[in-house]
Amino acid sequence: MRFFKFLLRTSWQMILIATFLGLAGGGGNAKLISLVNQAVDSGSAAHSLLYFFGLLCFTLGVSFLSQFLLIHLSQKAIYQLRLQLSRGILSSPLDHLEQLGDHRLLASLTDDVRVLSQTVGVIPNLCIDLATICGCLGYLAWLSGSVFILLVLMTLMAVWSIQMTVRKAHHLFAIAREEEDSLFKHFRAITAGTKELKLHRSRREDFLSGDLQVSAARVRQKNTNAMKRFAIADGLGQFSLFSILGLILFVLPRFLPISMSMLSSYALTITYLTMPFQNLLHRLPELMRGGVAIRKIERMKLALATHYETETGQSRSLDHQCQLSLHGVTYTYQPDGEEEGFRLGPISLSLEPGQITYLIGGNGSGKSTIAKLVTGLYVPDAGTISLNGLPIDDLNREWYRQHFSAIFSDFYLFDRCLGVDHANLDQEVETYLKQLHLDHKVQVRNGVLSTTRLSHGQRKRLALLTAYLEDRPIYLFDEWAADQDPAFRELFYTQLLVRLKERGKTVLVITHDDRYFHLADQMLKLDYGQVQSNRLPVAV
Repeated sequence: MRFFKFLLRTSWQMILIATFLGLAGGGGNAKLISLVNQAVDSGSAAHSLLYFFGLLCFTLGVSFLSQFLLIHLSQKAIYQLRLQLSRGILSSPLDHLEQLGDHRLLASLTDDVRVLSQTVGVIPNLCIDLATICGCLGYLAWLSGSVFILLVLMTLMAVWSIQMTVRKAHHLFAIAREEEDSLFKHFRAITAGTKELKLHRSRREDFLSGDLQVSAARVRQKNTNAMKRFAIADGLGQFSLFSILGLILFVLPRFLPISMSMLSSYALTITYLTMPFQNLLHRLPELMRGGVAIRKIERMKLALATHYETETGQSRSLDHQCQLSLHGVTYTYQPDGEEEGFRLGPISLSLEPGQITYLIGGNGSGKSTIAKLVTGLYVPDAGTISLNGLPIDDLNREWYRQHFSAIFSDFYLFDRCLGVDHANLDQEVETYLKQLHLDHKVQVRNGVLSTTRLSHGQRKRLALLTAYLEDRPIYLFDEWAADQDPAFRELFYTQLLVRLKERGKTVLVITHDDRYFHLADQMLKLDYGQVQSNRLPVAV
């Protein structure tokens, strides 16, 4: 079973120790039942009260110890899984993550890990129940081998009937989990498209009834049918257990010479087994969901691992001034459901230190794709990208990316200055906040910003602050000034970019602001994936 293999990979030694302690606890439970049977049969205690309570304390002690070990192990496994998934996502190429989709990544990081965490929580008690069942079965075998063989045969028939019911339930859980990917996609549409849905009633109702409700209904139907089958399996389990008890008490004595003491021992032991057996049946749904979740996570990890990026060359120092060249670079972007897709290139260009390059072009011309290629987030299909004459490949691409400070149009703003270890960080941030006219809205303490809940233009200024703190040799701005007021837009083009140029930075600006084209040292015009012109701007 995938779930138990998952735990074994974490620490098989601890699993072995916990299993041994669990079996000892199960043996202790069986011995306690034996003492009770002896006391009932003889009418007097064959052992002292001290012996009974000593055995009871031993059984509880090893059971607790086994549970503590398994709790520690299971939580460690979940902790490692969360980190592995997160690192796997961050180590995968951007275009592959875009193909997988945010909804699938979020479903694995949240729902699958949550389900797996809940499943892991039942493992300690599950092991104790299994150990108790094994111990009691061993005791019954010691009482009578022939009766025990008949008991095992009847139990196997009951398990087979239950298994046939459970197998279909497992299949239904798997189908429901696949549908949950679509459900997460619709949940994301609710959060990202709230404004659009609120402004258009027909769109909202169509989305709720045609997309969200349909997907949610499918998940509900599959889970409901699966849980009904588990309820049937639970009923079959109870029916089978009491049927076995009835056969032993009322049928076997007619065919086999069985003493009343043995019958009472079997009756008491089987009755005692009812609780752990029912616990097993009640935990089957969680175990099945855990199995489905771990399979989904393993598929996600495999999908990430097959596109894993190497991170070699991290000890190499960064270049302070960077000349960036693209030679015959091509890239094909093919969204789901499109046969032809979009082809960029071949493109050849050069970006120099102390130079401002404007990249212009219409929507869909490939500007954002070039930005991701230049920064190393996309890997070109053909051609080469060179930094100061050094070709960039899989072995040094991670090192290459560290030369960039980029603000993309769909940027994310962190509320803490991550990865920046400056001596007077707060003072430096406050200086930039004043320059960016944000000091009246945002404060900083120990590198943590007081708020990021600002207008989109103000959030872009905070992103610019982070870029200044990084102080990388290459800067990329993707439509940064589009959300700024006229005064700050002019400040960006006439002062902020010029200061970066004076510091020897290589600057690439994606823009539509033709009023400031004359300030560029180089201007590239892109049209449907092709560079139509590579020229100096005309002064106005």
